[in-house]
Amino acid sequence: MKNILVILSFIFLISCGETVDNPDQIDFTTLFEKSEGTQTPTYDEVIKFYKDLDEAYVSIKTYEVGTTDIGKPLTLITFNPNRTFDSEFSEQNDVRRILINNGIHPGESDGIDATMMLMRDLAQGKIEAPKKTWVGAIAVYNIGGALNRNSTSRTNQNGPEAYGFRGNAKNYDLNRDFIKNDTKNSKAFTEVFHLVRPDVFIDNHVSNGADYQYTLTHLFTQHNKLGGVLGEYLHQDFQPKLEQDLISKDWEITPYVNVFNRAPEQGFSQFMDSPRYSTGYTTLWNTIGLMVETHMLKPYKSRVEGTYELMKSALKITAQEGEKIKALRENAFNAFAKAETYPISYAIDSTRTSTLSFLGYEGEMLPSLITGQQRLKYNKNKPFTKEVTYYNYFNPTKEITIPKAYVIPRGYRDIALKLRENDIRFNQLKKDTTFTAEVYHIEDYATYSNPYEGHYPHYATRVKRSQKEVTVLKGGYIVNIEENKEGLRYLLETLEPEANDSFFNWNFFDTILQQKEGFSPYVWEDKALDFLNNNPTVKEEFETKKAEDATFAQNWYAQLDWIHKKSPNYEEAHLRYPIFRMLR
Repeated sequence: MKNILVILSFIFLISCGETVDNPDQIDFTTLFEKSEGTQTPTYDEVIKFYKDLDEAYVSIKTYEVGTTDIGKPLTLITFNPNRTFDSEFSEQNDVRRILINNGIHPGESDGIDATMMLMRDLAQGKIEAPKKTWVGAIAVYNIGGALNRNSTSRTNQNGPEAYGFRGNAKNYDLNRDFIKNDTKNSKAFTEVFHLVRPDVFIDNHVSNGADYQYTLTHLFTQHNKLGGVLGEYLHQDFQPKLEQDLISKDWEITPYVNVFNRAPEQGFSQFMDSPRYSTGYTTLWNTIGLMVETHMLKPYKSRVEGTYELMKSALKITAQEGEKIKALRENAFNAFAKAETYPISYAIDSTRTSTLSFLGYEGEMLPSLITGQQRLKYNKNKPFTKEVTYYNYFNPTKEITIPKAYVIPRGYRDIALKLRENDIRFNQLKKDTTFTAEVYHIEDYATYSNPYEGHYPHYATRVKRSQKEVTVLKGGYIVNIEENKEGLRYLLETLEPEANDSFFNWNFFDTILQQKEGFSPYVWEDKALDFLNNNPTVKEEFETKKAEDATFAQNWYAQLDWIHKKSPNYEEAHLRYPIFRMLR
């Protein structure tokens, strides 16, 4: 982080020349506006627009951060009327910070165009500058996808005329990569996120799903998962105020319609945004997360205009509620730091629901002219307003005890580097160290049968816990929880194997799942017999298992393997999770 601050301060100093004399005379009309809402600019045109805006207005500054898989840096644009470098990124600067992300899926270009207009209008004073509020935006996050321009890959979408592709330069879906950081794009985003430290995060998207009357839907981070008074505030204050402000401007909005190939009036649940997604990742730092989902079938012009109005409303509310947001976020950091347990998985609470006054279209099941089977078709001649059940409450299903520290062997330097990229502090052992720790053994897990974002992820992971004396060699990493108050949730979500998006579930520890040493049956037969005769308790357990498990009794190799796993010959590393927990 210090390195990037030095680099950015240098960029700031050399870029703070005089602005043009009459910037308001320069035509900053966007391609979207010139085309009457039918076109979106190319990546190069977007960056030129912001560079020109930077030169024209002192309140606008562009920064190049990191690099991406296509070899280009991310462009961060900031709006800050009180322009000094310290007022940009200093932790002491008492402003609320909003970070906007655009073009994560470049075919969903609504936010790219809306943010260009937003930043211009802020600079030109067409929008009143929100008090004590700093605004930053990533111009285009998925640069490789934006350069892969076409007019056909968004099969369900109504405009614009040409747009980018969903996959990045390595064909990753970047909105599945925030926690695992496989791409250079996500590493660059991590730099931006920890540089800005946003209070509010907005990620602009276009939906794929049901048909309905709304142009705008919102996907706030799940409030129970955000947790505590901050989660309650998001659910009971921030979200309703955003909805009401938009309705006052004649923009109806509803929660993201989380259904596939069925009519939404049957009811639907809130989307649970785990840390692989942008708002799930930003939640780990108690940032209020909002994903904008415009409706794919609505005209491009109205989608962009709706996104623009939603961001204006979010800026307005953040400015009005700034002191409250600041206090609630600090409260959340303190509450998690004092907690003894932490929830790592959730399920829908079907006993608590909300009711939406939903503006939809009648869905009908008709015979398909292609398959002859029943297909869903929405009848736009039959709009309706109906009460729809919305499942937006979740309960924790598993909690873990928060340790005093995690200990990572030196061989897992890749994990330590991921932690460092996320501003996690740790120390390295200066000598070989033996201590008592809580050790996990992987008891059960399932694995995707098809590839998913460069992995075959695990799920339904269960561990067996025990306390053992372990030795960690010199150079191992000690991650103290008390030293990482702000990064606590990130540590727990990544290093606890049972967490949904843990590093274990993303295959970073798959080597422990493969047994490295085995036995030749003809050799082990004699040794196994000696072992049973010398260990009567194990022998009794073995005979009981044969008596009670007919399949086991008929499988000679399974029997020898069972005895081997009970013996000192069985390797310690098999299924033993290599990160240890020091208890409080």
